Amino acid sequence: MSDLRAVSVERTLVLVKPDGVQRHLVGEVIGRFERRGLHLVALRMLRIDRSLAERHYAEHVGKPFFDGLVSFITSSPVVAMVWEGVDAVAQVRSMMGATNPSVAAAGSIRGDLAVSIGNNVVHGSDSVARGAEEVALFFSPDELLDWDAADTTWVTG
Repeated sequence: MSDLRAVSVERTLVLVKPDGVQRHLVGEVIGRFERRGLHLVALRMLRIDRSLAERHYAEHVGKPFFDGLVSFITSSPVVAMVWEGVDAVAQVRSMMGATNPSVAAAGSIRGDLAVSIGNNVVHGSDSVARGAEEVALFFSPDELLDWDAADTTWVTG
């Protein structure tokens, strides 16, 4: 395996939400993570059904916005991805920006592309543990590809 495997590497789930897919922002989102040096290990487009949406948002059951979250994420296709890298969770969270795009930093995905808290283009795991749970919700182990990119040593040193 490459040097990337010799350091502490994390995996995190990223979803391009229905608004991002409908607005043709999938390539823009992927490009940002690739340019950052993160490593794509899984990718698929799907329509999330209610059961998967409820499991994905289980921590929000009983909150007033739960039904809205489920309705939105099931309204149109999403693109699910698994990104890998050193501190991948923190890198992705930083690149996404604050949930509310009106306070998200310029240069972040949400700061540049999102229009509202509800339509904020992307979802990313909020911790390493949650990342593992979310990856398992959307991908089977055989869908996660271990592969070495030619530029790995240039990115990770």
